[in-house]
Amino acid sequence: MARYTGPACRLCRREGIKLFLKGTKCFSNKCPFDRRKSAPGQHGKAQRKLTEYGLRLREKQKLKRIYGVLERQFRRYFEEASKGKGVTGERLLQILETRLDNVVYRLGWALSRDQARQLVSHKKILVNGKRVNIPSYNVKVGDIIEIAEKDLVPIQEALETFSNRYVPSWLEVDNVNLRGKVLRLPTREEIDVPVQEQLVVEFYSR
Repeated sequence: MARYTGPACRLCRREGIKLFLKGTKCFSNKCPFDRRKSAPGQHGKAQRKLTEYGLRLREKQKLKRIYGVLERQFRRYFEEASKGKGVTGERLLQILETRLDNVVYRLGWALSRDQARQLVSHKKILVNGKRVNIPSYNVKVGDIIEIAEKDLVPIQEALETFSNRYVPSWLEVDNVNLRGKVLRLPTREEIDVPVQEQLVVEFYSR
């Protein structure tokens, strides 16, 4: 499967905001984005006004990069959201939020979505008692998420680093037993991604 293997901080600079792709590094003084906020490339410092198409493209790219999804899969998510009930943009965000790798990250068991994706791929996560190694697996209301090996160093590091981390109210977490539960689907107000999802809908609807 294809994936982006370049510098993660370059993506933040391209979008002009921190996407928090590198865990604790994003909160430290070592974050390259804090030292160099201009877009990458020879003409990165040039202030260019975006066209309407450019604005919609940037929102789409930003959302893809936050969740670590490539174009083909992201397009499928949009098509699924557009066929479902409710507002397409909010439904798209719900689909992205209920990916297993994102849920592991939201529960505070990983420092970044990339690390959460690795935990899932390495079969360290159980869903309803069964090992699941597909990061894009969409959890459902009532699903129980657990850690297969309780003493994993990355998970303990994440728990110590984000000991006071806010867990969304649509999830329930028990960090003593490393168990989480999906109580319901998240609402738009509970999804803290700095994206105007309506522009993403308009991008694909043009």
